[in-house]
Amino acid sequence: MSAGHSGARGKKRDVFSDRFARRCEELSPSFKRVAAFIDANRLTVLTSSAVDLAREIGTSDATVIRAVQALGFDGLHDLRSEIAASYGKRNAPVDNLRRTLAEASESVEAALDTVLEVFATGLDALGKPAFRGNVLAALDILHTAERIVLFGIGPTAHIAAYFAARLRRKGKKQAVLDRTGAELADQLLDLAHGDALLMLAYGKPYPEAEVALAEARRLRMRVVLVSDSEDTELARRADVVLAVPRGQSERMALHGVTVLCLEMLLLGLATSDSQKAVSTLGELERLRKATRSRKLSTHPGKLPDEK
Repeated sequence: MSAGHSGARGKKRDVFSDRFARRCEELSPSFKRVAAFIDANRLTVLTSSAVDLAREIGTSDATVIRAVQALGFDGLHDLRSEIAASYGKRNAPVDNLRRTLAEASESVEAALDTVLEVFATGLDALGKPAFRGNVLAALDILHTAERIVLFGIGPTAHIAAYFAARLRRKGKKQAVLDRTGAELADQLLDLAHGDALLMLAYGKPYPEAEVALAEARRLRMRVVLVSDSEDTELARRADVVLAVPRGQSERMALHGVTVLCLEMLLLGLATSDSQKAVSTLGELERLRKATRSRKLSTHPGKLPDEK
């Protein structure tokens, strides 16, 4: 049994397998070879042109197109759409990227439209009254905390670090939990009861997220979770959940709306304590001027104007 057929059970209807099985005997040997390659290499088909597939199979691109049409598809784009829809629940980043690229049909303009659609959906979600209410509840937790601790690993670690830097410039004490495995344990040692945990965690719970949340709960810290769903185990254990869309399920995740959500929190925190935010930025500007106006001496620790 081929990889394509073995993956179909228990998942969405596999249109390609159905058509291949029904029309197999009617196909010419060259068309059958193309169909067999597609059946066994579906992820490759999602991101390959007709020319690329022809090179892999050892035939012409015209033969590839005609074989796809002989199976009842309008063309390669139609075939890719069906494969993407029936591929099931594999969510490895490479699979999600391939499905996204397949739907963009190798067109840069289509790819740009995909991003704009995700942002439009995200903006709509962030503007709803229920989401605004959750943002206000999150701000109440973060504003009263002695320190805001950001959790994010993988790609979200960079977003957590960015938000921490912005918080620092607004005069808020902050820290970042961005390590994995045993290295995370060292960071967790620094948590304290007065901290608030702002978690960036998506998809199924993973060990680092579960341990960080468990430690926060042990210390009776308040927890704000930024995720793509309110219906997860992590969400049920958080005080406030900010459900931020990152694109379609089983497609490449886009983090722009998450950053926008964090910017909302940042401005809300700055507004809650505007005097401190302005004062901190004033101090930052003073220090910037000092670093621009003075050059370090060749002698360590000695400034040029020292006698």
